Amino acid sequence: MKIKKLIPILEWLPNYNTSLFKGDLIAGITVGIILIPQGIAYALIAGLPPIYGLYCALVPQIMYAIFGSSRQVAIGPVAMDSLIVATGVSTLALAGSDSYISIAILLALMVGTIQFLMGVFSLGFIVNFLSKPVITGFTSAVALIIGFNQFRNLLGVDFVQSDQIQYVIEDIWQQISSYNFHTTIIGLVSVIIIFVFRKINKKIPNALIVVILGILIMKYFGQTFTDVSIVKDIPSGLPLFSVPEFDFELLRELFPIAFTLVMVGYLETISIGKSLEAKQDEYRIRPNQELIALGLSNIVGSFFKAYPTTSSFSRSAINQESGAKTGMAALISVIMVVFTLLFLTPLFYHLPKTVLAAIIIVAVFGLVNIKEALFLWKANHLDFWLMLATFLGTLLLGIEFGIIVGVGLSLIVLIFRTSRPYVAELGKVPNSNFYRNRSRFEEVIIEKDILIFRFDAQIFYANSSYFRDKLDDMVHKKGNDLKLIVLDAESINRVDSTGVEMLKERIKFYKKKGITFYLAGVKGPVRDDFFKSGLLEIIDLNHFFMRANGAVEFYKTGNREQQEKYAKYIHQAYH
Repeated sequence: MKIKKLIPILEWLPNYNTSLFKGDLIAGITVGIILIPQGIAYALIAGLPPIYGLYCALVPQIMYAIFGSSRQVAIGPVAMDSLIVATGVSTLALAGSDSYISIAILLALMVGTIQFLMGVFSLGFIVNFLSKPVITGFTSAVALIIGFNQFRNLLGVDFVQSDQIQYVIEDIWQQISSYNFHTTIIGLVSVIIIFVFRKINKKIPNALIVVILGILIMKYFGQTFTDVSIVKDIPSGLPLFSVPEFDFELLRELFPIAFTLVMVGYLETISIGKSLEAKQDEYRIRPNQELIALGLSNIVGSFFKAYPTTSSFSRSAINQESGAKTGMAALISVIMVVFTLLFLTPLFYHLPKTVLAAIIIVAVFGLVNIKEALFLWKANHLDFWLMLATFLGTLLLGIEFGIIVGVGLSLIVLIFRTSRPYVAELGKVPNSNFYRNRSRFEEVIIEKDILIFRFDAQIFYANSSYFRDKLDDMVHKKGNDLKLIVLDAESINRVDSTGVEMLKERIKFYKKKGITFYLAGVKGPVRDDFFKSGLLEIIDLNHFFMRANGAVEFYKTGNREQQEKYAKYIHQAYH
C-alpha cells in the first residue's frame, strides 16, 4: 500500500481496461493536438528555439504520469513559467544562444531539486502563505505581461521585451505606427478564428486550425507575404541524455528565479488538481506527492533538454472534458509529440510567428480574472486590496518582485488578522441557556454586574496585548457595578507562555478590585497549558466551567454540586 502512495501509477495501472482506454485515447490525442503548437509558441516566450517547447512535452509528462497523484493534470510548457524563465535568464545570457539554452535547462534541474526536497520533507504547507487573492493578482498580472510582450510578434514590430508592463506599453505606443500590415492581418484574423471556435465548442482544436491555415497561406502565397516572419527550421529527432552544466556562482544567481518558479508551478498544479478532483471521487490530490512528481518531472526532464515545466490550466481542463480517466492520456500525448519530433517538424517551417502570438494572447488573456476581483470587492475589501497590490506590484515591478510583494503582504495580513481577532461581549438569549454576541442579537439580556467576554483566536505573544486592552475596555464600560468576568474560551485553541502570563496578571489585577474571574468552555489542550503554567496557583479549579451559562448560574446560586463534579472531571483528565 505504501509503494502505491509513492508511485501512484500503481494504483490505477493494474486495473486498467479498454473502457478507460477509450476516454484516455480521445483525451490524449486532443491534448496532443493542442500541445504541439502551444509548445512551439511557449518556447518562443521563453526565448528558446521552438524545438525546446516540444522537448518539455516528453519526459516531464512521463514522470508526472508515474508519480503524480492527479490522473488528469496535463504537464508541459506553460506561458507563465516561460515568461519567468525569459525574465531570469535574459539577464545572464543572450536569448537563443547556447549559453542561454544551457542556463534555462539548468534552471529546470534547480526547480526540480527544490520541489523534490520540499515534497520529501513535507513542506507543501509553505505555499499556503500565498492566499487566493495573491494568486489571482499575480496570475492576472503575469497574463497581461505575457500578452503585451507578444505584440511584437502579432504586429511584426521589434518592441522592447520586459516583465514591467509600463515599458512595454510605452514602446508599443511610440512604435505602433510601424506595424507590419501583412503580419498584423494574419495575426488578428487568427485571434478572431480562435475566439469564434472557442465560442462554438472549446473542444475544437482552434490552435491547430490556425496553425494549419497559417502554414498553408505562407507556403502557397509566401511571395505575397515575404515580410511576414516564420518559424523556419525546427530540428527533427528526440533529445539525447546529457547532464546540465553549472557552477556555484550561477546557481546563486538563479536561486531567486528558481524559487519563484517553484512557488508558481506548485500553486498552478495544486489549484488545477483540486478543481479536477472536485469533479470525481476516484482519487484525492496529495500536495507533497505533487511536489515530488513535479520535482522528478523537472529533474529528469532537464537531462533531456527540457526547461522548467508545470501544469497547464487550459490543457488540464480539456483533458478532463475530453474524457481522460488516468495518466495514460498523458502518455498518448507523449507518443504524438514523439511522432511529431521524428517525422513532422519540417511541416512547421512556414508557420508564421504572428499565429503563435495569437494563440498565446488568447490563452493568457483568459487568465485575467476580473470576476474574482469584483467578487472580492463585494465580499472582503481587505482581500481585494491584497489582490490589487499584488497585481500592481507584479505588473509594474516585475514577476520576481510581484511574488515578494504577494508573500510579504500575505504575511502582514496574517499577522494583522491573528493579532487583532474578533472579540465580543455575550448576553443571555431570553428563556434559554445560550449566550450570544450582543452586537448581533439585540434581544439578549446583559447584566450590569457580569461581563461574558469571548475571544475568537489563540492567545499568543502577537495578540496578548490586544486581548488585555479589549478586556480592559469592556470592564471600563461596565463601571463599578461589575463583580464577575467570564472568559468564554470555546474559540481559543492554543495559548503560549506570553498569553498565559498576561491572563494570570489580569486575573490578579481584577481580584484586587474585587472582581471574580471564571473560565468557560476551555479546551483540554489549552487547559493543560494553563495548569502547567501555574494558573491554579491564583485561581480555583471550581472556577472552570463547561459553558458560560454554568458559570453564571454558579455565581448567582452558589450551587456547588454540579460544579464540583466538573472540577473533579477536569482534575482527573489533567492528571
